Amino acid sequence: MEQQNTRYVVLDTETTGMPVSEGHRIIEIGCVEVLGRRLTGRHFHVYLQPDRESDEGAIGVHGITDTFLIGKPRFAEVAEEFFEFIQGAQLVIHNAAFDVGFINNEFALLGQHDRADLSKHCGILDTLMLARARHPGQRNSLDALCKRYGIDNSGRELHGALLDSELLADVYLAMTGGQTSLSLAGHGADGEEGSDGTGSEIRRIVGRQPRPIVMATAEELEAHAERLAAVAKSAGGPALWQTLNEA
Repeated sequence: MEQQNTRYVVLDTETTGMPVSEGHRIIEIGCVEVLGRRLTGRHFHVYLQPDRESDEGAIGVHGITDTFLIGKPRFAEVAEEFFEFIQGAQLVIHNAAFDVGFINNEFALLGQHDRADLSKHCGILDTLMLARARHPGQRNSLDALCKRYGIDNSGRELHGALLDSELLADVYLAMTGGQTSLSLAGHGADGEEGSDGTGSEIRRIVGRQPRPIVMATAEELEAHAERLAAVAKSAGGPALWQTLNEA
């Protein structure tokens, strides 16, 4: 259960490509802090010089060119500040294995092998796994979750670590805030939830236990019948409840 005093850091990275085992590096880190289920305004954001070229496919996703990264700091220059920002926090990451793998690798390349296992220093919560558990069989990309929870992501033409961490913070708070929507619509051919155009939806409470059903006692039923008889006498006819019950 979420604790009000827990410090959350919602984190995202952009990289030169994938996988990390082929020597790809981090080129952007974005983090935002959440306390008491509110964004505090504190954040960590940096672009990094990776000392290698980015794949064309990766540039097509995030739009960060090799030319743009010339003169940006290397991870070694920001490692201490970054670690201090995330240390002891509950990290909230979408597809955490990807980002954590790259971060661990960056610390390992510096010879900081203790820090190269983030799980020793931070809690790690994967919102992709959480979303799959809550919305099985549906698309659970960040864009799909923004749409599902009514979060404006119209400014997200390309991936960006800081913007994506801010959007993910809103998604996480909505996803764990106690309510979610069950759409009455079907699914489109591409597997994404569709819409019947009516805006109809069923709302349910997440995590709330069913309330016990308490039956009326014989004495309570007798008192209820006496009350209905008194209402009928006063109104000159049977009470509405009696009419509906008999029908």
